[in-house]
Amino acid sequence: MISTKQRGFLTGLASKDAVSAQLGKGGPTEAFAAQLATLLERHELVKVKFVDFKDQKKEISADLAEATSSELVRVIGNTAIFFRRNPDPEKRSIELP
Repeated sequence: MISTKQRGFLTGLASKDAVSAQLGKGGPTEAFAAQLATLLERHELVKVKFVDFKDQKKEISADLAEATSSELVRVIGNTAIFFRRNPDPEKRSIELP
């Protein structure tokens, strides 16, 4: 579980240079969850832009976080920010405060 301070820090990082994925008309499929998990493994911080399903973004984001074992940092507008710390300390690219 990340703290409020860490949540703010990650939100700031995401606004600058986080890797992005788009959730379109295909919806939150298992393949999309697998793609998100792969992105999280490589980059730790990922933004998901909701092209469709905008009215269900909070529920879908919570489900994706659970499916990928990640933290839902924040949902801002039509974008959700996910974070999952790399278990290998040598591969971590983000140091939390």
